[in-house]
Amino acid sequence: MASTDIGTIYAGALRNTRALEKQGLEQMERQLSGLERYPDYAAVLRRHVETTKAQIDRLDKALAAVGESSSSLKETVTSVAGSIGAAVHAIAQDETLKNLYAGYAYQYDQVAAYRSLAIIAERAGKTDQVSGFHTAAEEEVKVAEEIAGLIEPVTKTYLDLTLSGAKADS
Repeated sequence: MASTDIGTIYAGALRNTRALEKQGLEQMERQLSGLERYPDYAAVLRRHVETTKAQIDRLDKALAAVGESSSSLKETVTSVAGSIGAAVHAIAQDETLKNLYAGYAYQYDQVAAYRSLAIIAERAGKTDQVSGFHTAAEEEVKVAEEIAGLIEPVTKTYLDLTLSGAKADS
């Protein structure tokens, strides 16, 4: 087994987290076009798109600081995976609800990634970047809580639209 140093682990964790953020950004941007009947949900996603762009910028700076760049292969693979997931949800009758559930769970995946990244950064001696990763984890928790608060209202709107014969999904 080849030995791995902390710098390699850190650079890999940065690339992985960046790819995760890019996938999430693409999914949110796709979802926004179909949420005209759910303005509160759309508002949360619009705000989080901006937050995610700032997080990607932070990750790009951290990568540059260690002489690395993002992995276009990893981003392509995660983008394809995200597109497949969105396509599967799009053909489902309850696309909006499935995207809501997936988005909620996805936020906690990102929380875990950033919490782990903060520890890896600290161990790698990149203490100047640790607070930014803690901030990102807090931002993800905040949006997860906002999404949690939307589960019932979005479900009610979905049911009202669907049961009245109106279009509930994009």
